[in-house]
Amino acid sequence: MISFHPTDEEQAFYDLARNFAVEHIRPAARECEANRSVSASIIKMVGELGFLTLELPESWGGLELPLISQVQILQALSYGDLGIVQGLSGPGDAASFIRLQPDHPLLQSYKSSGRNGCWPSVAFIDATDRDAPWASELDIRANGSEYIVKGTSQPVRLATSAEYVLIAAVDSKGECVVLWLENKHWEVLKGDFRLGLLAAGLGRLHFPDVHVGAEQVIARGKEASELIANVQQRLRVLEAAKEVGLMEAALNYAIEYTAGRQAFGQEIAKFQGVSFTIAEMAFEFKAAKHLVWQAAIKVDEQASDAEGHALRALSRAHRSLRHVTDCAVQMLGGHGYVQEYPVEKWMRDAQAQVALYGRERDLLVRRGEQIMNRQKERVAQ
Repeated sequence: MISFHPTDEEQAFYDLARNFAVEHIRPAARECEANRSVSASIIKMVGELGFLTLELPESWGGLELPLISQVQILQALSYGDLGIVQGLSGPGDAASFIRLQPDHPLLQSYKSSGRNGCWPSVAFIDATDRDAPWASELDIRANGSEYIVKGTSQPVRLATSAEYVLIAAVDSKGECVVLWLENKHWEVLKGDFRLGLLAAGLGRLHFPDVHVGAEQVIARGKEASELIANVQQRLRVLEAAKEVGLMEAALNYAIEYTAGRQAFGQEIAKFQGVSFTIAEMAFEFKAAKHLVWQAAIKVDEQASDAEGHALRALSRAHRSLRHVTDCAVQMLGGHGYVQEYPVEKWMRDAQAQVALYGRERDLLVRRGEQIMNRQKERVAQ
């Protein structure tokens, strides 16, 4: 039986992150969104608390926490504002690659650049899904032991401030490869690619025939394929945890609002239609949370079915997030669309988050393929 009861240390981390989210992150959300970036003061405070290095290995000065601990902290931080959490500078989604390849020679320059605790931003491009709508826009051509990167990526977070770019892709020969680029061999195409997460530094990265030498290759072939698969498991769980935090914020706000507003002489929360919707929101939040925590434990244990649990957790989190934030707006009626209330921003952030980290349909298709393949293996045996 899996226990979801946090340890004393995890509870302390969670309480610290939750208090910080309420006292510092949420009050700064609108300002950071207007500025299209996270303020230096917020980044400094988050860094001093150690929350920028949850995934980084201890040899790098990171906390190297297990996923089950990280998801609780990220949930607490995202309760404040998901846009700010996604816009925090540092290794970003590349942290999982660093955790799994801490001694790789190519990453040592980045390790040195963060010795003072101020980590430069890394934009991560996952171009492994060749069926995605943007797949044809970014071409990774094998050229002997080198590669030529040409085209434009999908929108990625931290693009506008990135000093390094990590690319996981399938090259023109159908082989997996992981590339590490620096020195700004790219152009950032800014714009409101998403209605939400405006503080996350979203942008598309354009590469005009960039030659990537063999010395810039982290892994290729089977090694790259296994590395990418392991990183994707971790990223799906971590991103799903952030979505759970946003869900909780929307749920709690809707509860407080409906409990404090009156119509026909009683709180609107007592009306059947409202109470049923709140209950449904709570169910979606709890279900997504438990699936995320379960997936975190499975990935930590390197279980054989960890990938399936990670896919299921993110898919459910996507669905629940859209539902809960949409319902929160409806619970506020006309106020739900007014910027004086945070729920309209949370709904926009939810839509952007879901679009940024894998279409729900694709996640379900992959999960279905896993189940079918497993069934075929059982029949064959």
